[in-house]
Amino acid sequence: MTSYRAYIVGPHSRPIGVVNVDCTDDDQAITSASRLVDGHDVELWLMDRPVARFDAGSKQIFRK
Repeated sequence: MTSYRAYIVGPHSRPIGVVNVDCTDDDQAITSASRLVDGHDVELWLMDRPVARFDAGSKQIFRK
């Protein structure tokens, strides 16, 4: 399994929390991280590579 990090994004695009997500690939990690969107945007990263951003307001997923 690969360790992804899902950053909960607060005001001014600053991270206010982080959740480790262990998944086998990007698609599985995106599915898992999408469940974390609850009033705040979420950014999903694999080490130094951005994978996706979830916009809480529009419920859209932007793959990097």
